[in-house]
Amino acid sequence: MTHFANVVDIADASKRAERAGVADLTQPANVSVRDLTIQLGANTVIEHLDLDVRAGEFVVLLGPSGCGKSTLLHSIAGLIDVTDGTIEIAGEDMTWADPKDRRIALVFQSYALYPTMSVERNLSFALRINGTPKAEIERRVARASEMLQLGPLLKRKPAQLSGGQRQRVAIGRAIVREADVFLFDEPLSNLDAKLRTELRRELKQLHQRLGATMIYVTHDQVEAMTLATRMAVMRGGVIQQFGTPAEVYAKPDNLFVATFLGSPAMNLLNGTLQRHDGSLYFCTPQHRFDVSGYPFKAAPADRLPCVLGVRAEDVHLGDSAGASERASVSLVEPMGNHRVVWLDYHGVQIASIDQTKAPVSVGDTAAFRFDGAHVSLFDEAGGARL
Repeated sequence: MTHFANVVDIADASKRAERAGVADLTQPANVSVRDLTIQLGANTVIEHLDLDVRAGEFVVLLGPSGCGKSTLLHSIAGLIDVTDGTIEIAGEDMTWADPKDRRIALVFQSYALYPTMSVERNLSFALRINGTPKAEIERRVARASEMLQLGPLLKRKPAQLSGGQRQRVAIGRAIVREADVFLFDEPLSNLDAKLRTELRRELKQLHQRLGATMIYVTHDQVEAMTLATRMAVMRGGVIQQFGTPAEVYAKPDNLFVATFLGSPAMNLLNGTLQRHDGSLYFCTPQHRFDVSGYPFKAAPADRLPCVLGVRAEDVHLGDSAGASERASVSLVEPMGNHRVVWLDYHGVQIASIDQTKAPVSVGDTAAFRFDGAHVSLFDEAGGARL
């Protein structure tokens, strides 16, 4: 695997402009991927993929293991040859450029630190072998150390550091390159939950300070939702949806996105669309739900088999107006500031995120309603959003 020493060092830093109050010398660049196809042996991992990352964005590639997200990232880095298509960085065709010529910095899942070198030597190694002047090295190391609070650790060896501290050093080694694009390949997956939360916050703040273009790979939806300016949800080498976290969460383009995002996953009910007295209803054998105000992409056919989806936070418990449905409580999961109440609704499990203090126990019969303004409808056959 290529180490940071093989990724480009941006020379001539004095030409970079400083942002007000921040010694930010990075020059954010856009990344454009066009009609990308990647074959590894007999397997086509990515086929005809397009992706546009704006300068200064924090784009997260999200998806399950094996969906092609790391392969896409590594092709942008130049670590994997493409079969077809183009990759442009800052308007320049980099499809066949060496990694060192792409003006990128890469942070891997493994820290890839040199065990015999101090933190300071790890940070400065690539700069030293590229002949960067000593004063410039010191300035860059000091800047990265201040950003990541590494000052007290500069003389330590990697073995003397915690996992979170090692990953900070790995990120710092990328920062000292003052690259145009920063690439992160699941950098927090080896850390425990508390450290992941801390470093996730620090990465977001780092992006705000640097204003750099960042592309981040993860299978963790919490990381994606909290870090991303925009997120690309991938499956089988195909981008299923690309948008802001709020857009993707509230209006998933298909059933895969709907169920991949959210904890618990989106509740789903199978039924048909039926017209009655000038209104349109989603109908199951037990339920009829008015969807006349739903923003359909195109007028749906009558009797169309479809799936209604509703997030757990949009399933409201209690005998409030409109709570005409009844279900048996099958499970209650206390979560601290809220609880997840699972309802057995005619054999279908419906999750409700409930923040009330009303007593509820397994076996109780509970009234509930869906928030009609926040439901989604999908074609049953193809799974696309209606």
